[in-house]
Order: sequence, then C-alpha cells, then structure tokens
Amino acid sequence: METIPGYCTDHELLLFFSSRAARSEEDGDSQWDAWGPWSECSRTCGGGASYSLRRCLSSRNCEGLNIRYRTCSSVDCPLEAGDFRAQQCSAHNDVKYQGQYYDWLPIYNDPDKPCALKCLAKGTALVVELAPKVLDGTRCYTEALHMCISGNCQVVGCDHKLGSHAKEDNCGVCSGNGSTCRLVRGQYRSQASSNKLDDTVIAIPYGSRHVRIVLKGLDHLHLETMTLLGHKGENSLSSPGIFSIENTSVEFQKFPEKEILRTNGPLSADFTVKIQHVGTADNTVQFFFYQPIIHQWRETDFFPCSVTCGGGYQLTSAECYDLRSERMVSDQYCHYYPENVKPKPKLQECSMDPCPASDGYKQIIPFDHFHPLPRWDSSPWTACSSSCGGGAQLRTVSCVEEDIHGEVNNVEEWKCMYIQKFPVMQPCNLFDCPKWLAQEWSPCTVTCGQGLRYRVVLCIDHRGLHAGGCNSKTKPHVKEECVVTVPCYKPKEKLPVEAKLPWYKQAQELEELLVVSEEPSFIPQPWSPCSTTCGVGTQGRKVTCQVLLSFSQSVEDLPDDECEGTKPQTERACYTGPCSGETVEYDLEEADLLSTNLQDFDELYDWDYEGFTECSESCAGGVQEAIVVCLNKQTRETVDESLCIIHRRPPQLLKVCNLGPCPPRWEFGKWSACSSSCGVGLQTRDVFCVHLLSRESDETAILGDKNCPQLKPDNVQACNPFNCPPDWHSEGWQQCSQNCGGGVQIRRVHCKQRMADGSFLDLAEEFCLTRKPDVHRVCGNVDCPTEWLPSEWLQCSTTCGEGTQRRDVVCRKMGRDGISNTRNISDCSNLPRPPMLRLCSFTPCARLNRKEYKHQQGPHILSLRKVYVQLRKERKLQFTTGGLAYLLPKTSVVIRCPVRRFRKSMITWEKDGKHLSSSSHVTVTNFGYIKINRLKPVNIGTYTCVAGPVHDNFVIKIIGSNNKLIESPSSSKQEEAIGKGISNEAVSPKDKYLPGLRMNGSKSDKNRFFINNHSQYDGIILKLLEIKDWSRESLDSRESQESTEKDFTSAEDASMESTIPLTYVIDEERLDEVSRAISRQPDDLKDVYATHIIAQLVAEISKWQPDANESKLKHEERNTDTSSVELSFHKITIDGHGVPRLSSVDWSNPKESIHASKDSFKAPVILQKTNDKVLPLSAEIIADVGHTVLLAHWTHTLVLRCEAEGNPKPVISWTKNGQMLKYSYRIKILPDQALQILAPNESDVGVYTCTATSPIGLDSLSSKVAVTGKPVIRVSKHDLVNINSTSVSVDIGSVVKARLRANITIMCQVNGVPEPTVIWTKDHGPLDPNVQHFQNGSLSIINVTLANQGLYTCQASNAFGQVTATTALVLQDPPRAYPESKDLMRVFAVTGYNVHTVLATVPGTKEVLSSGSTVVVGCPVKGHPKPSISWLYNGKAISTVFGQEHQILASQHILQIPKITKGLRGDYSCIAENEVGSLTLKVTVEIAEYEWLIGELKPCSAPCGNKGLQFPKLKCLQDNSIEVDKSHCKGRPQPDIHGVTCNTRDCPPRWIVSSWSLCPQRCGGGTRKRLVSCQKVTAAGILLDLAPDVCAQSGKKPADSHTCNRHSCSEWVTSNWGQCNGRCVGLRLGIQHRHILCRAQNGTKLPFQQCNSSTRPLSTQNCTSDVCTVQWRSSSWTPCTSSCGNYGFQSRRVECVHLHTNKQVREQFCLWKQRPVTWQRCNIIPCEKSECRDTTRYCEMVKRLKLCLLSQYKLRCCESCRGI
Repeated sequence: METIPGYCTDHELLLFFSSRAARSEEDGDSQWDAWGPWSECSRTCGGGASYSLRRCLSSRNCEGLNIRYRTCSSVDCPLEAGDFRAQQCSAHNDVKYQGQYYDWLPIYNDPDKPCALKCLAKGTALVVELAPKVLDGTRCYTEALHMCISGNCQVVGCDHKLGSHAKEDNCGVCSGNGSTCRLVRGQYRSQASSNKLDDTVIAIPYGSRHVRIVLKGLDHLHLETMTLLGHKGENSLSSPGIFSIENTSVEFQKFPEKEILRTNGPLSADFTVKIQHVGTADNTVQFFFYQPIIHQWRETDFFPCSVTCGGGYQLTSAECYDLRSERMVSDQYCHYYPENVKPKPKLQECSMDPCPASDGYKQIIPFDHFHPLPRWDSSPWTACSSSCGGGAQLRTVSCVEEDIHGEVNNVEEWKCMYIQKFPVMQPCNLFDCPKWLAQEWSPCTVTCGQGLRYRVVLCIDHRGLHAGGCNSKTKPHVKEECVVTVPCYKPKEKLPVEAKLPWYKQAQELEELLVVSEEPSFIPQPWSPCSTTCGVGTQGRKVTCQVLLSFSQSVEDLPDDECEGTKPQTERACYTGPCSGETVEYDLEEADLLSTNLQDFDELYDWDYEGFTECSESCAGGVQEAIVVCLNKQTRETVDESLCIIHRRPPQLLKVCNLGPCPPRWEFGKWSACSSSCGVGLQTRDVFCVHLLSRESDETAILGDKNCPQLKPDNVQACNPFNCPPDWHSEGWQQCSQNCGGGVQIRRVHCKQRMADGSFLDLAEEFCLTRKPDVHRVCGNVDCPTEWLPSEWLQCSTTCGEGTQRRDVVCRKMGRDGISNTRNISDCSNLPRPPMLRLCSFTPCARLNRKEYKHQQGPHILSLRKVYVQLRKERKLQFTTGGLAYLLPKTSVVIRCPVRRFRKSMITWEKDGKHLSSSSHVTVTNFGYIKINRLKPVNIGTYTCVAGPVHDNFVIKIIGSNNKLIESPSSSKQEEAIGKGISNEAVSPKDKYLPGLRMNGSKSDKNRFFINNHSQYDGIILKLLEIKDWSRESLDSRESQESTEKDFTSAEDASMESTIPLTYVIDEERLDEVSRAISRQPDDLKDVYATHIIAQLVAEISKWQPDANESKLKHEERNTDTSSVELSFHKITIDGHGVPRLSSVDWSNPKESIHASKDSFKAPVILQKTNDKVLPLSAEIIADVGHTVLLAHWTHTLVLRCEAEGNPKPVISWTKNGQMLKYSYRIKILPDQALQILAPNESDVGVYTCTATSPIGLDSLSSKVAVTGKPVIRVSKHDLVNINSTSVSVDIGSVVKARLRANITIMCQVNGVPEPTVIWTKDHGPLDPNVQHFQNGSLSIINVTLANQGLYTCQASNAFGQVTATTALVLQDPPRAYPESKDLMRVFAVTGYNVHTVLATVPGTKEVLSSGSTVVVGCPVKGHPKPSISWLYNGKAISTVFGQEHQILASQHILQIPKITKGLRGDYSCIAENEVGSLTLKVTVEIAEYEWLIGELKPCSAPCGNKGLQFPKLKCLQDNSIEVDKSHCKGRPQPDIHGVTCNTRDCPPRWIVSSWSLCPQRCGGGTRKRLVSCQKVTAAGILLDLAPDVCAQSGKKPADSHTCNRHSCSEWVTSNWGQCNGRCVGLRLGIQHRHILCRAQNGTKLPFQQCNSSTRPLSTQNCTSDVCTVQWRSSSWTPCTSSCGNYGFQSRRVECVHLHTNKQVREQFCLWKQRPVTWQRCNIIPCEKSECRDTTRYCEMVKRLKLCLLSQYKLRCCESCRGI
C-alpha cells in the first residue's frame, strides 16, 4: 500500500490514537504536553533559579501555568566573586544616567520592592531604580535565602527549595532541633597587673556559631587562630569593620570604652579571644556562642557470638567518634558533653544450633570489647511472714546486665539461663512460738468454806526466757475459787475471800510483761490503784504503741494503727476487799503471817475426765475431746455440775484419732469469675481426685479421675443470665491497604445488645453510650521490596505528526515510614523494566483537505463546568456533562453528552468507574444521553461519558431532609478507608469550607466530615441552603397540598411560583473564588465571614437567575459561554451600617456597561503584600492591610493601604471589629481608598477589615492594630492585716500580715503589648516548694509556714522594658495553749523527789498539795512573734507579793515555788502577750495537812491453832478529818503497830496428803504413790497424828496410788546405710542416707511424735566416694584480643575432671569448690597515637571480609588495612 508523504497510514493513525489515549489516562483531564527540560541555572553559585516550559495541546486555553521554577547552584560563592546584586548595579557603570557616568552601589532590603534593582550613586544621595526586576536568583534580603524569580520574591528554605519554610537551628542544621550544639555564655573579669601584658578570655572551638564578644573597659580585644591543619594566625583588630579571618566573616565595632566582636559563623578554625591591657582599670568581657558537639557516640555492629553452638548471645557497643577527624577517640571526650547519652548495648541470641554429640564443650569467643555476662540479681528479703513457728521470706530475682559504665539494667530472663536462678522464697523464724507456762496453785485463801487460790502464769519463749508475744486469748486463768471442806462457824461470806499474797502480786506483775522491740507493739503501763478502798472498783492503765529505734537506742511513741494485733485492755474491774461489816481483808504487809497457816483441803465434789467424744474425722487424723463431768470423789458417781466449783473446771483436753489415710474423694476449688457480666457467661473451677494422707500436715496426693468412685462434680456452670446493655462489637481487621511502606487497616464496628439467651440484637449507634472503638489503624509497617519508578514523559520529539517521548526509570525502595529511597539499578535487575520510549502524535504536518481533516480530527466533548442546586420539586431536569448537581429525591434526570467528531451511538457510560447498562431504573440511549427515573440514593455517584479516547464526568448528589446530603450506600462501605484518620469530631471553622471536606448529613452523625474527590463545594452549598432556609419538609407538605387541591392556579400561587426559582446555576469558577476568599481569613473570623459572603452569593443568584418557568435548563446547550452567575449583574454599595448590599446597574450608562464575554470579568482580589518582618515603630506608619500594626506613644499618623483588582472595579469599604467605621476629622478615607488615623491612641485598638466588592464577588482582608508599651502592673497601696481568715487574697504592692497555716494568693495583674512575661522571686531567690505560680500571674501559697515569710517580687517584662512590684509577707500567730510542749516536758522530767508539777490551763487547774512541798507550774503557750509571759498571784504581779521566794525559769514559761505553805495558796496565772493578742492560763493551789491515824483491829489471821494475830488498821487523814488514799501520807512517820494473839484453839481433824512419787515406768503402765494421814493442830501449835476413822467426818480418804504412763512403748528403728552416691561435698566425700522409723514393741509403725521422748538418730552422714575424686582444671589463657587500650580480653577453658581417669565429668560434681574465672581483661596500657599497628587478633578476618573500608575496623586493624 502506497503512502502519501506527510500523511498518516492506518497503522500510524492507530498509534496516534493509542498514544493520545495513553496520555489522557496518565494526565487525566490535563491537555498539557510534558514538561520541557530545565534551563541553565541563572547563577553558577550562591543559589540561582532554573525554569521548565510546557505547551498547551488544546485549541482552547489550558488551565494552569506553562512555566515552573526550581532552585539550583546552591553552593556558596567564593569571597572574591562579590555580591550578585552589586554585580548587577556595577554593570550600569559605563552607561550614562542623565548625561553622566556614576559608580553604582546596591540598595539592600527595600521593604516595598525587594526585587527591583535599586542602586545608589557613589558619593551622592542619588537612588535610582535601574531595572524593574533583578536577575533570577538574586536574594530578596541579605539575611534570608528568599530569592527573586521573575520580579517576585519567592520563599526559599534552608534546604534550598522553593516554597519551603525549613529553617536552620542555632547549630546550623536545617530543620534541626538544636541537639548538636550547646550554648556557652559567661563573663570574664580581668584584673590588670604590671607583670602581664594580656589575658586569655576563652577558646572558641572550630564550627561554633552566633559568636558575640563584648569588652567593657579601656583594654583591647585580640584574636589568635589555629586551623585543623595546625596553621596559627593572629589579628590585632586595630580598626572597626568587617574582616575575613580564616575564611570566616567577622564584624568588629569599636567605641571609646567598649568593643564588640560578632560573627554568625561557623568558625573555620579554633579562635582564642584575648585582651591586651592598656590601663590599670579592671575590664569585663561577656561572651556568647553556640559550641558544636564534635564528639558523639556511635553504635557498633554486633560482635561475634559468645559461643559456637548450643545457644549464646552477642552484643553491640558504643564508640566515641570525632566528627572533625572522623576517627575513634577515647570515651572521655564524649563524657565531656552532658547532652551525650551513651547508647545502651543491644543483645540478641545466636548460634542456636545444638553442639555435636561428641563435644559438649562450648567454645567461648571473647569480644573485642569487655562486657560482663548477664547475671541474676535479687532484692533484699522481705520481713518474715510470721514472728515464730515457721514463716516465709520473699524477694524478687531478675536478670541484669552491667554495662561498661557500671550501670545495671534489667534484661530478658533467657539471657541468665546459663546459671541457676536464685530462690525467691526461704523459710524463717523456725523456732517455736512463746507458750504460756502455769506454775503450781497457791494454797486456798481460807481455812474453811469458799475461798480463792492463785498461780503464776508466764509467757516462755523458745529459749526458756520470760518474754511477751503469747496469745492473750489462750492464757490460762491465774485465779479460781477453792473450797475447804472444814465447816465454818460463822455466816457464809457474800464473796470469796480475796488474798493479796506475794505470789499473787507476782502473778499480777508478770501477767502481761512486754518489752519494747524494733517491731511496733503495744506496751502497757502498770495498773493504777483501785478506784475504791473496799468492794468492787476499777483500775486503769495507759497502753502505748511504741518502737525501739536501733540507731539511736531510743523509744518513740507511734499511732495505734502502726501496731498489729489487738490492743490490750486499758480498764478492768478490781476488788480490794470487803467493806466494813462484810468480810475480812488482808493487807500486803501481813501476808507472810497468813501464808504459814494455810493448808490444802480436798473438796468432796470435783471435776474429772470421763472418756472421749467420737472422732471428728473418719480418716487422715481427727480430734477427740475429753468429756468433763462433776464427780463425788468418794463414790466416783456423776453428780450435777452445780455441785462443782465452776472456776475449777479443767481445761479442754484433745487427742488425735483415725490417723489412717482417707480414701480418694473429689475436691474442688472456688468458681472463677463469670466470663461475661451479662448475656449468659460461664464459670469454671478445678475438680481433682484427691487422696488425703495426713490432715495435720495437710499432705495430699492428686490421683487420676478413675480412682474416685463417686460421680465427678461439674466444673462448668452458667452465670449472669440477663440482658446486657448495648455495647460496641468489633469485627476483625480487614486486609491492609498496602503490605509495606505504611498502610491502613479498617474494620466494622456495630452497636449490638447481647440478650439473656446468648443471641445478639442489632441497634442504632445512638444506643451505645460509650466511645466508639477505632475503625482504622496503621499497618504494613515494613520496608517495601525494590521496584522500578518511571519519571514523567519528556516532550514529544516533534511539533507535528508522529514523534517519540522518553522518560527515565529509577530503582526505588519505599521504607516503612513511606519515604522512598533511590537504589542501585542492580537491586532491580530481577524485575521487568517499564518502557522508556513511546510514540507521540500531533496534528499532521501537511495541510489536508476538509474531508480528510474531519476524518483525522479526534472527538471533543462540549462540557459545561456548572454547579446546579435544585430548590423545588420538579418532574424532570436536563443537564450537560461536566458539572455537579445537588438534586431532590424522586426527580427524573437526563444527562446529555454533546460530542463532536464522534458517533453518538458509540458513546458508552460508566458509573463510579464501572460500566453502566440499561435497567428498569436507568436508561442508556443510542443518542448519547442517559435517563434516570425518580432519583434514589443508589443513583448518587459520578457518571462518565466515554467517547473513544476522551471522557467527561457528571456528579449527582441528593439533598435530604433538613438540607443535609444523603450518603450513598456504597460510600458508607468505603468511608473509613477514604477517611484515613478523620475522626468523628467537628471540623474546625478554618477547614469547614476548604476543598476536599464533606459533611455527612445523617442524623446520627451530622457533624461528621470525610474526604471525597467531588466534595469541594459541599460546605458552601450546605451553608447556602441553610441561609436560604428552604426546608424539605415545608416543600413536601406544600406539594402534597397542591396535589390535593383542585384550584391550584390562583394568582397567589402563581405569584409565589414565579418568585421561587427551581434551580440555582453557578459557575465552578465563582465557587472557587468564594472558597479562596474564605480560606484567606483568620481562623476566628472564618465562619462569620463565610456566612456573610455566601449570603451575598444567594442574593446575587436570586436576582440573576433566569425565569423559573424555564425549568428544563435547555438554555445551557444554546449558550455555553455564560458568566459565573446567569443573566444579570448588580453592583454592591455600602449602607449606613457598613453592610454591603446589592443594587442594579444602570445598563443605559455606557460607563457602567460591562462586556458580556467571559474573559472580561474578574472577581475582586485584595493584593496582600508579603513582609516577613514586623513593621518598625515610627512617628508615621504606612502599612498594607493584612499585617499586624504596633503603635508607639510617639506615633502621630497611621495609614492602612488596601489595593484591590477586579473587573468591574471593586468598591472599597472599611469596618472595625465587625462594625461600620465612624469617620471624623481624625479618621478618614484617603483618595486612594486607604484608611488614615491621626494621633492614634488606645481607643483605636482593634481589628480593621478592608472589603472589596463588585457584582462578580467580594474579598476582604484584616489587620490588627495594637498599642505597644512598657508593662503595667496593677498595684495595691493599702496594707492588709487579716489574722482571723484562713484564706487571704491581695493585689501585689502591699504588706500582708496573715496567720500561720492560711492559704494566701498574691495577684500580679499585668497589661502590655507585646504580652509581658511574668517571673516571681522570693527574697531575690527561688520560690518555696509549697508556692505555685499560675499562668494568670497570680501566686498561691498553700498552708503558709514561717519559712514562707519574706519579700515576694513580681517582674513583668516585654520588648519595651520591665517593671517590678513587691509584697512583704509577714506571718503572725496569737498566743495559744500548747500543752504538748516538749521543752516543758523535758524540764518536768528532771524534777526531784517531793516536787509537784502542774500545767496551767485556760479554764484553770486545781491542785491540792501538802505543806512544805515544792511546786513547779508550767505555762504552755506558743505564738508568733514569741509571746512575752508575766506571772500573777491573786491578780497581782508575783514579784510584788513573793519577793525572792520564787523562781522564773525557761524563758518565763515555768514558775517554781519551794516549800509552799498555807499562806501561799490561791490563784496563780500566766499572761502570754504579743502584738496579735493575749492569753491567760490559771492554776488554783490549795494546801492540806496529811498524817497517819491508828484505827480498829483487823480480823484474826488464823481461824485456829496458836498462830493467830490481830493488827490495828492504819488510816491517812487529810486535815485530820477526811480519810484519803495512803499515798498522800507517803513520807510521813508511821506510828508503831503491835499484834494481838487471837483464835488460840484446837483445829478440827483433816486429811493431809503428800506429793505423788515419780512413775517407775516410762511406758507400758506403772503405779505412783503418796502418803495420806489424818492430823490436827492443837491450841499449843502441836501437830497430832490421829487414827483414820477420826477424819471420816471430813470426807472420804483420798487415794494413795494410781496408774501412770499407760501408753504402749515405742522406739526409733533405723535401716542400713545406703550407697555413697549423693552429691559431693568435698574431695572424695559424698553423702549417704538411711530411713528412720518410730515403731512399737509389737512392730506397729507409730507417728514420729510418739518417739519424741528419745533422741532421733541421724538420717545422713558423709562417706568416701570415688565419684567425688574430682577437681577443676583450667587451660592456658588465649592470646589477648588487643595489644593496648581499654578493650583487651582473653579467655580460657575450665572443666571438671576426674583425678584418676583424667576425663571430663559433669560440672555438678565440682560445685563443692568455687569455679575458676573463664575470662579476664588484659593489656590495659595506653596505645601510642603515632604507631600504626593491629590492636585485635581478628584483623586477618577483617581483611579477608573486606571490612577495612569501615572506619571502626580500619582503626583497630591499622597495619593490616594499610594501603586498602
């Protein structure tokens, strides 16, 4: 087939269409060609600009720019290159200006035109703009990287990228955090001396930045430098200026008595600052700079594994690295910087393969660095759980590792498994607990009838010593009743006779003897005397919780809750004997006379044991209790228990029984917690088949279930069978959106209620009240595999016809953080490489005829970029593709796709990217349009018309109730994936109207927003509907009404229908302008401004919309070139309130007529001038709107300029704080629409807004105006005295006097612009711990103490100065009673005998004293200031009454009166006073006389015999009239007392028994005996033996013998010694065992307790064993890993070997001896710096593995790596 030159073949035509289709798919709707190559850089250094161009491939205008820029040549220029702006000025030196030549110098930092070339004629004041634009790449300002491109100043960050806001930190690191340097600042004061000419101030190291040196004085600064190569230099700084010192620019300023040295750095050498002395005066040098941290820690790789097999570990280390020399240095360099934190070593498992069976030895590989192995570490043992009887102690054991700094850190336990773990529990306090020991009973207190007897009960510990600690509840009673069978010949006593004998006194004293120990315990004091002198009374005592402090050996009182156990009783009943006329009473002094005449009498009835109860347990050891009965001793018959004395009932007697093991039975534990708190859960429990062996030792054995014959109890049961409250239920996470590089996982979360039957009920989300769980999370957090990444296609090689396009393909790998890194091409060699060349086609080069031209042209869709908003119900609406429609439900829609050069029957449609075909609801016609019948939510989405290689979209959204958008059913499924992190929170006003945010209109979540590709106008449209307020409910109701009414053509209805438009039609460009205008507003004004501007939009489209009857919108196809708002225009005027409103434009006026073409209209835009710097304060300020303006007090004029562009020309209006501005002679509008304010003051402070309005739209911009000045503190001028209140608040500036323990707030209210910083100090120092400083400037002192007293200073400062205010805090405390004063107690404690101490009280204390005694009266008061004390006697000063007969001690707190008499009785008072108040305390002293008096005789001490005596009773009388306690007469002389004999008569006969003899048999039964005789005592005191029948009347003769030790005999039986195969305890020494049994004589096995009476034989002993003939054997040390330095290491092999066979055995046989060490450090000597040698023995392996290229290996293997 022949081809015509210049024409395309069919194949070429196909390539043309396919290439165009491919480009369309890649570039989307863009009709641009690929970007062209980058141009040459505008500069070769110092930062220039390069551009790239692209061509528009469409016959119409393309959207976007055809040029783009980037920075280039960012390297610094050499110093000799000069300034780029100066070069451009000097280029005009040979060009005449106004007829003559000038040498031009650059003008820098022009605030108005930073990118214009303004130059100054040298030697003149002439400044000329030589060019409107400087060359691209010229810096806008000298102190920033921003550069001029095409005459505009573009932002450049420190990363040299356009538009970047990255900045250097103080260390010079771009986007750094300041961690690589440290601030050094200080002051040096020199003292001139005649013998030295200069002083060194400070050495500033290489790389330092922001250096500032200030010398104050007459001396002179001097610099010395040294480069890294060792070159030295000096600079005397003789004259001011800017110098280059060692390639560092330094600025030097010199003043009469001051010199300043500055440089931004970084320093290219080490600078040493010195001063040269000129005079003798002292000088001060202040220095400030940021010093780089040049030594930093660097982590090493993992060292070799610790073993070759069987599982070991390997570590990393950290080395100190010099960033300048790139070499390793000593660790001390890194320790110099406190900011440096050495990385902790890392540890991992290695060599996990098992060792070969033939070699169980693990070869230990030493490290190049010394690292101790991990080890077990334990905490101290806790206190024993029991103080006696066996307890337990616990401790924690953890695996720790010590680093080379000595720090110990916890690590995983598997790292310590090579050694045995310490035990975590041990037994303690195994000795027996203290037990009660009762001694023999005393004789009965009477010789006839009913009496009492006593015994001493002691608490004996395991050492046999009397101590505390016994359980008071188990203490045997010390007193019981006794009956003497001898009848008494007198009336029966009402109460038993109470005796106070020495043994009873001893029993009382030892009853609860407790000693203070190091454990807190209750310590009781002795009982006080009985409250009555006869009969029943009460006794009291003090019980205190005390502890012994071991370090000071002192006893301290503690609160009661610090002591464990029950507090002993503090009160009890007492009986001091019968009162007169009732019974006899014995005195303690006469007890020895009574004790010799008391004898033992047996009663007729007594308690005895008679058999035992049944065993409490059928097996495994139970208990039997002895039965106690009351017996007649003579007949041995059981009688009523009332005949026996209840107090003599014997104690409970128990014995064990049924010691055999129990049969297997089921035992179960407690039910576990329910698995669910509602909705039917499960409970489980453990059920075991248990064989109980011994109940006493709780020894059990767990058997299999088949051993228990009974039915096994259930181990599972249901629980909580009731409905649960609604709660969230989460499904499983779906698959990650991407497997690497950081993806997102989503899941479904539903609100459900679990019912009582276990089923679930789905509910709406409103029913779940808790926070909804997260529905997305980050996943795929791993590195991606390498992949090919193609760049954009380059420009086509031709401009017409067919050509080719090329592109680059790079190998890329995306990290887990989502950041891509370019890799070597070889890394992607195994992947298919994308094509780098493709065909491209343009219009044919040769001219074609019309027919062929039409055939060759591609299809073109005539789309409209419109936004439609349906306001009223309509049956059918027609649209053209390319737009976006917000429609009402149930509306039928036709979407047309007008196409040129393409057959309509071939048009296909897609919905949301999927092919769309006809259905019952949607019709796809052959005429290129689709029809949707009665819109439903399923119709929401994007409809795409596809005409061959071109396509266009139309988006449909449905307006639901309450003017909210209905959500698509399909979008809800993808909502979480699309959202990617947008939570259920309200969107802030600043983001509400930005493109890409959509409001979900569902009622359940009406504030929710999510991202959507076609939602950029949702926020504006929803606001528009809200303003218009046409609710769906009103429309529906109106339409339903219209459908039912027959007469619907009334004039009223027709009028309403004509005024309400059916659909709004708005250009997308118009909505884009509204969105941009809103986004430019401040955040706090954005929502208000949005309401305002959208209301303007509603007003515009309400008047400009076409006739409502034209509802089919067919005019769109007829007029595709419309304005942003249809048909009519309006201009905006300002009413009297400053609110813009619309008015019609007079079209008849040619000056106001506006051309209707689209290109002639332009929305208003206020030009915002960029200015990075704060406007300087001056007398006249001219500023552009959009910037903050600060006014000084000297400012007399403020001008705010507002320049706006637009067609038609916009109208400028001004408002202040949202209100119309009121103009006057001082505030007015200039001809250029600028706002002028003369003599601005504080009333002019506020937010000024400039609004530019036109028929096309409006724009506004605001500026904040504030007045600057020095801070002002609100100061109080009145002092505050408030002693009574506990909360005081006061403004600063006054003196505050308050009480102790009050809460005080000092407020420092500060005003000023800029906002001042507030700092508080106390006495010019830091604040106390209980002082809090709040953000509002106030200071709060909680529970103020004397330490808080002082001067508090509030300092407020800003850029214009600082101001301070002070408040003095004075604390006062009025005098108050302080009875717990330790000073008084200390004085009272050392008073002597016969000295009475008493404390004065506020109500008064009454004290009765005996004449002649010394009294000490204390006045316990305290206060602040310390109160002064004065003493009064009966209201008069004591010094005027007593003279020298008294003493004032302890700073007037104590009054001492020696030998007080009746003449000194009366009222004593002390008055304590300070400046806050006074307090009076009183004591009333009365004087009484005490003496002894002999009273009536006491009862006889014996009822018969010749020992009876009667003594007179002594009484203590007060003032010879009142009987008082005998203690008052202590010290008084007693009268002589003589006894009188009484009751001298024969005693009745009675039975006398001796003690029982010892049992002759240890076991098997024996008989013990005693003597029984009948005796009586005569009146002469003679003891007569009588015949037994004489005592028959006294009762049955007591038994003289009874059996004893009837239990069977038992003995210890041992087995033969076993083999000597136990553990080794020494060389050739092992342990052997044997069994020990307790057995009866008949061979029956008995419990061990029955053999405890004899010594138990040993069960273990040492023995000689050949297995234990072992010892440790050590090999020689391996060579040291390093020949010098700190890291040398060597190891050796240690094994346990048998001495005879010389073979290795298990290490456990050698554990009786300490194992030798297996590694040690070596060659710890410093290395010589100049010597190049290997310092590790692994250098051959380093060289073979080609590791010499790594600096850490090259440094260690210097010699081996030399030349590599």
